[in-house]
Amino acid sequence: MCGIAGLMTVDGTAPAAEILDRLANALAHRGPDGRGRHVQGSVGLIQNRLSIIDLAGGRQPIYDEAGNAIVANGEIYNYLELKAAMPGQRFATGSDSEPPLHLYRQQGLEFVAALRGMYALAIHDVAADRLVLARDPFGIKPLYLAEGTWGLAFASEPAALIAAGLVEAQVEPVARAELLQMQFTSGTDTIFGGIRRVAPGETIVVERGRIVATRHRPALPPGPPVPGKPEALLETLDALLTETVELHQRSDVPYGMFLSGGIDSSAVLALMARLNPRGILAFTAGFPGTGAHDERAHARALAQSVGARHIEIEFTEADFWTLLPQIAACMDDPAADYACLPTFKLAREAAKEVKVILSGEGGDELFAGYGRHRHAARPWPLARAMRRSGSFDGLDVLRDGVAEGWRDRFAAIVRAESGQNRSRLQAAQAADCADWLPHDLLSKADRCLMAHGIEGRVPFLDPVLAEFAFRLPDRMKVRGGLGKWLLRHWLDRALPQARPFDKKRGFTVPVAEWIAKRPEIGPLLARQPGIAEICRPGAVEALFARCDKSTGFACWTLLFYALWHRRHILGRPADGDVAALLGDGV
Repeated sequence: MCGIAGLMTVDGTAPAAEILDRLANALAHRGPDGRGRHVQGSVGLIQNRLSIIDLAGGRQPIYDEAGNAIVANGEIYNYLELKAAMPGQRFATGSDSEPPLHLYRQQGLEFVAALRGMYALAIHDVAADRLVLARDPFGIKPLYLAEGTWGLAFASEPAALIAAGLVEAQVEPVARAELLQMQFTSGTDTIFGGIRRVAPGETIVVERGRIVATRHRPALPPGPPVPGKPEALLETLDALLTETVELHQRSDVPYGMFLSGGIDSSAVLALMARLNPRGILAFTAGFPGTGAHDERAHARALAQSVGARHIEIEFTEADFWTLLPQIAACMDDPAADYACLPTFKLAREAAKEVKVILSGEGGDELFAGYGRHRHAARPWPLARAMRRSGSFDGLDVLRDGVAEGWRDRFAAIVRAESGQNRSRLQAAQAADCADWLPHDLLSKADRCLMAHGIEGRVPFLDPVLAEFAFRLPDRMKVRGGLGKWLLRHWLDRALPQARPFDKKRGFTVPVAEWIAKRPEIGPLLARQPGIAEICRPGAVEALFARCDKSTGFACWTLLFYALWHRRHILGRPADGDVAALLGDGV
């Protein structure tokens, strides 16, 4: 896990050292264990390293015998198997990031097909004088790029491209509307004009500072579900889950897990217990003194049942008002997902003991855990199409035109994933995997963990397990009003204490409860430049004065956006209490 960045010029001159310095400095939090740099011809690459595998010898850039260089962010979990499949190849390091470099030299752009892991990487092909960028199919690891008269630049975070002076910090209106209404921005366009995401699964070829070719490695296979008998499918699922968690535990540093007590994290706990006779370290967050469901007691019981050491973290009202500016600052590619709050504090506490965390992200998407998946699985005419509601619909808070066009890109993604001979349920799952998963859940986890130098791993998004899960019969996913049917049955056998057939409780963070106690925040918020330009006069004050369950998420979204805008557009500091920062200079 690292921070990477680089630049290829149009005119063939070497990238300016000061630009590479600024890129590296802006990504320092992603890699506190060392820095590397490669400059040759028109290409400059930098890497800030978080040492996980081959602590002593895995420094980057890594070079092959032809002089080609690679910098990478992520983990290639099958690196040992890849090495074994290349007899006679000499390896300069024990790093998991070296095999992709040799695969590229042998197979060209097809090299990504063999990679089983999470990655965002850059290879400088010296002989061909080209730069190759690639990102894993689910978009677990981030990668952004910008183009200008000077050439093409890339980085693990868009804030680095802005800090380097390559792009100005300007808000793109449609992406802003998506953020306000959906809590994330969709597709490859970011909220920053002039910066785009490398799409999940995309491989890009750059020559003379310009993109000349792209390829795409899909995360999910085409085609309908594949029939299978429950008992045989359970046996296959058990083998695949065991294999993926075993691969995701490959590490030369201590690791632990985030345990919510839900089905997905409970499954990870059961598998880690099976594979770790020396015990497990599990972290759980709770919200004491609030109306939110507290998962700690159930998680504690599960941890005790397998002999895991359990650490409970309280996220309090005081934490909300003091940590939120820091959280908004770390989420430069913003997602107004309130789960970022406990994730950030969990990562901060976990960093005191481990450098790697496993979690259950991806389980809902691949095994059909959401209500919208159950709606899609209903027979015609009861099935309901994928559609997202807007957080500000009917509230009359936003100015005319601010919320226009926010459904268009999401609708296009839904249409694109609805073909390929898939069932309605598969199409709904594929849309979530293409958009909601990478641009909200995974982006949030990446930023909150990397802010504290923690690597996050997601075993459910292993490509082999993902293909199996996605092609399960619909009845093995949704049955009797419950999603994740096969996974629930597996967990009932592996860890019955998890009570997998209990009715699922939605995860909530009591932001509305906390905000409702501070109506004075409304007038402060209304005067923020980022809020004044998008909200009607007097609407913000009125919204915060009546903050409740029906309006609380809109209040939260405006508060998050104001702090994000203050830091990433206006460039103001993020140190301090919310009220003090909002009152500064207004």
